[in-house]
Amino acid sequence: MEKENDTVVRPNIKDKKRIVVKVGSSSLVHKETGGLDYTKLDVLVRELCNISNQGKDVILVTSGAIAVGKRVIGQAAVNSQRGNMGFKQACAAIGQARLMMTYQKLFSEYNHIAAQILMTKNTVTDDVNRANAYNTFTELLNMGIIPIVNENDTVSTYEIQVGEDDVLIGDNDTLSAIVASLTGADLLVLLSDIDGLYTDDPRQNKNAEFISKVDNLSEEFFAMAKSSTGSSVGTGGMNTKLNAAKIATSSGADMIIANAADMRILHRIMDGRDVGTIFTAHEDKCFDMIDFINHMND
Repeated sequence: MEKENDTVVRPNIKDKKRIVVKVGSSSLVHKETGGLDYTKLDVLVRELCNISNQGKDVILVTSGAIAVGKRVIGQAAVNSQRGNMGFKQACAAIGQARLMMTYQKLFSEYNHIAAQILMTKNTVTDDVNRANAYNTFTELLNMGIIPIVNENDTVSTYEIQVGEDDVLIGDNDTLSAIVASLTGADLLVLLSDIDGLYTDDPRQNKNAEFISKVDNLSEEFFAMAKSSTGSSVGTGGMNTKLNAAKIATSSGADMIIANAADMRILHRIMDGRDVGTIFTAHEDKCFDMIDFINHMND
């Protein structure tokens, strides 16, 4: 893991008003069993509540529904139904209810209310649906409620075919960036199983160099990215995170990739500490988010 610099080097982060935080499946479950890691979940929720208590808007984009559902069903059933699309959708339905129930209980412990928003690609690409989603986010945030967002895998099968997790167009990294753009957030934080952006996959290349700041997201970085992931639970590799960075920064939000091994990293990020990789915002009025996501997989 990269060495953390305690010096405040990103003072503008403290001034962010609307923060979207994405957490992946591999950061929510025990690797050995696939069961939810309640300690990490509790710390995550406490950190989000503390950010909200500072008068900031907070949105959580979470993975984990299918992983939780599989845990409930049992490994034997999972093995017997491998490749069955309907079974995966059923796992998503079971797991999403269980996951949301857990979040609701944890947020209530810190006197906060959470609300569920399930999205599909059509939520974003259809003008009416997108406007309705925006109105829902706006009203929830105005009431001080924390929206919890996930892909609706029970009705959207394309995303399940792409990966084994609950994803939008292949990953929740993209979904979180879309949410940031849709809601006018000024900061997106991707909590992952890696410290940030490297010149190569550090799990494969010990000489890979860490990159703490990206001011210009050029094609060089996309060429550098690996589409593979180091986790059997999540689906988002570095390529998906760069797509997310393109959407977020073009929409006017800074984006930070940081390691979710210790969820307390969130308050260090908000303090402006030198952790993770930051992609600085470069709002582009000509950027067409819908066109970008429609052509991501071309």
